[in-house]
Amino acid sequence: MPLVCTVRASRSRGSVSRAQAPSIGTFKHALRGWTLPGAGTLSAVAATATLALSLASPAQAAALRWAAQNDILTLDPHSQDHSTTSAILQHSYEGLTRYNEQWEVEPCLATKWTTVNPTQWRFELRKGVKFQDGSPFTADDVIFSFQRIRQPQGTMQIYVTGIKEIKKVDDYTIDVMLDSPQPILLRNLIDFRIMSKTWAEKNKATQLADYKSKDENYASRNAIGTGAFRITGWQPDQRITMVANKDWWDKPKGNITEITYMPIKSDPTRVAALVSGEVDLLTDLPTQDVARLKNDGKLKVIEGPETRTIFFAPDLGSDELRGSSVKGKNPFKDVRVRQALSIAIDREAIKRSIMRGMSVPAALIVPPGVNGYSTELDKPQAPDLAKAKKLLADAGYPNGFEIPLNCPNNRYINDEEVCLAVVSMWAKIGVTARLTAQPMSQHSQQFQRFESPLYMLGWGVSTNDALYTLQALARTRSGGPDGSFNFSKVSDPALDKLIDAMKSEMDVNKRNALIREALILVRDQALFIPLHHQVRPWAMKTTVETLHRSNDRPEARFTTIK
Repeated sequence: MPLVCTVRASRSRGSVSRAQAPSIGTFKHALRGWTLPGAGTLSAVAATATLALSLASPAQAAALRWAAQNDILTLDPHSQDHSTTSAILQHSYEGLTRYNEQWEVEPCLATKWTTVNPTQWRFELRKGVKFQDGSPFTADDVIFSFQRIRQPQGTMQIYVTGIKEIKKVDDYTIDVMLDSPQPILLRNLIDFRIMSKTWAEKNKATQLADYKSKDENYASRNAIGTGAFRITGWQPDQRITMVANKDWWDKPKGNITEITYMPIKSDPTRVAALVSGEVDLLTDLPTQDVARLKNDGKLKVIEGPETRTIFFAPDLGSDELRGSSVKGKNPFKDVRVRQALSIAIDREAIKRSIMRGMSVPAALIVPPGVNGYSTELDKPQAPDLAKAKKLLADAGYPNGFEIPLNCPNNRYINDEEVCLAVVSMWAKIGVTARLTAQPMSQHSQQFQRFESPLYMLGWGVSTNDALYTLQALARTRSGGPDGSFNFSKVSDPALDKLIDAMKSEMDVNKRNALIREALILVRDQALFIPLHHQVRPWAMKTTVETLHRSNDRPEARFTTIK
């Protein structure tokens, strides 16, 4: 039969059967099975933990003041695969699909899709949609955005992975031509945000600015999407302002008409702003303040897993490491060195003393709740300094060595504090790590220029599928989706083969077996040094009702202030 997958939606609300997208699992159990679009009938057994709050009917208009520690990197939706940036831009720019309250994929700028054959999907676009400058949304904008997001200056290519071409059928119909069947196509498309072709051409922004080189263009500082909110200003490290888009094609579930997002790096200042009432919602809570905020009668705390793993990425490709005491050689190319660094880390101590219990010590590079995760595999070794020293000695470094370590200081929960603790732990095996901690904007630019021989990264899995992590971080770089965030020069032919196979394998069991094998390889070869999976509480006034999202992206369309 030529048509094997059909989804329809009304103008204001769409519905997609659970067969189209898996639900997120609980933080304690990985997804055990799910249905792949276009793959026929497959079992989907997954424990769900949406943590969805009961949203009140929209009351009178309200302004939301939201604070966190990290600023965005750019307003360009095709430039940087950075969670805070995506959390803001999702309010203005939309994709063909989106997540609903239950974390299922539903129609957005596309209202219907059908599989003509396994490598050709037809999408019918939503009619009557306007960009926030009043220009109409059409197929030309989708094709333009596809060409733009694939430019090598950006890091967002993974969201169009496997798409060979997008063809225009008419102004409101496109054919997405695939290299091979794509089991998570609909989830990938959520973060493929559509930009106005006319607006970009008018403002000379058809080409991506090279973020890592600190280049900018008009789209770096301005935004015109089709979404529920229009971004009215960005003062870096101070505030971002948004107002409701009165011409939005959909209707919000909440009553927010204005948003002010404030990046506040200082933990005490950020918490004080919430306690004093200057802020309504705080999504970066210092771990030491969580218990106190829970006991504040004017506030409430909602907790849940964040599908994010914090890890170190060592340079595996350079012949010599810049800034290292080892000359003419790269110690990270020896798996024994990487294993030594890993087993010298006391993850439980970090969880207890720094994270205050709000972390899950990690051996895997993907967190619970992600398809492919396995509790059985995610068991980090206990710290063993004697074994770590022996591994270093066997590798030819009996006295250790000195190496730079780059970390952010305003992005992840206690990021700088965690790095300081690890520096102390590594010193016990003779490895001196010279820590440089700086804002994420500078940190990210530095490692994207391949100037960080060892750096911290926290990787959130926006698709809730392990392929996203493995393809972006561990696949050999190709200049496209493969290795789009592989700035540590991982390159393993056996791993590449597994990743390439899971991209198109439509049989759930076979695909999950490929993921499992790849995760074991990454773990046992210590291609990365995982620290922990984050648990993310949000604090807010008792008058605020919103959905806790495991991708750490609050959505104003699901938020109400009473």
